Amino acid sequence: MAAALTDARSSRMVRNDIAGVIAGPRVGPASAPSTFEWFDASHPSPDAKSEAAGRRALALAAASRSNGGLLVLLSGGASALMAVPADGLSLADKMLTARVLMNAGAPIADLNCVRKHLSAIKGGRLASAASRTVTLAISDVHGPIPDDPAVIGSGPTVGDPTTFADAIEIVERAGVKDAIARHALEHLERGADESPKPGDPRLQDGYYEVIGNRQLAVDGATRAAERLGYAVHVFPEATNGEAREAGAAFAERALRLDTAERLCVIGSGETTVRVRGRGRGGRNQEFALGALPVIDRCARGTLMVLASAGTDGVDGPTDAAGAIVDETTRLRASRHGVSAAAALSTNGAYDFFAPLGDLIMWGPTGTNVGDLHVALVAR
Repeated sequence: MAAALTDARSSRMVRNDIAGVIAGPRVGPASAPSTFEWFDASHPSPDAKSEAAGRRALALAAASRSNGGLLVLLSGGASALMAVPADGLSLADKMLTARVLMNAGAPIADLNCVRKHLSAIKGGRLASAASRTVTLAISDVHGPIPDDPAVIGSGPTVGDPTTFADAIEIVERAGVKDAIARHALEHLERGADESPKPGDPRLQDGYYEVIGNRQLAVDGATRAAERLGYAVHVFPEATNGEAREAGAAFAERALRLDTAERLCVIGSGETTVRVRGRGRGGRNQEFALGALPVIDRCARGTLMVLASAGTDGVDGPTDAAGAIVDETTRLRASRHGVSAAAALSTNGAYDFFAPLGDLIMWGPTGTNVGDLHVALVAR
């Protein structure tokens, strides 16, 4: 998005004298005009650069009141890449709370509800600091409301329909009330300074459009598979839930399809991982590993290869985008002395796939619309 804006400026579609900020890792050949400050912020957990980027964005929002408005190019990941703690909280308080919820398998909408109520920039607060906003968003939000502006990047430019009471309920439901940061819990229980709600007059002069989502990735995968001669079947609903269970369910559904001899089955969405151990991995690697027992049970004469990858090229806290499994995976794993069951028990999918050469390593892409799952089936 930064590169596209640079092109628009070069063609004089956008004024070239306006200051800006980019929060995100430097990937690929993209460069930004000299009027931009680039904060190489961290994801999925924020860091000091994330906070600096957020504070600079708030300053630009305030300054925009005198120069016409604020353009926000928003993507999934912004919750971590642009973080400003609410008054009385530290970045460490927010990081611990988010990490505990993620490890408990909290869905993204629940996680972002809590994030918004610990933030000075999320949940409409960035827009409330500006006079007028235009937001163009790339969505990695698949449910419960697909492409929900209040959830994408924790909704910094739209009204927040959730409340402090909702955030407390989420923490209690996840069973982590005693594990999150004490100051964060006290802030949620105090419930002061509620986020701007839909219809708030401070947010009246705002335009919002989703310009990319998981369907674009699915469409691209479909075209690629058709060019290779595959018949394609798409599961239209978003995958969700526990990654290992979702991977097994995806593989089972793909095998039940009775269509062409060369079939490509495509799904997309975003799962969660309940952390059980100290292993390295990510949800896509665990999705693939969860599908392995199903592939091992394939009927004679049926072959399947399954891949799951994050469209941003980064799966969890690893340098892999995801992983691939097929009918040879378990045999090759035994030769390398690694066990699928042991990897699942410790969330160690990365160290299971690494010696097999079956990690998907394409590097950060700069765009995130969730995860893509592909199974090729031959009978």
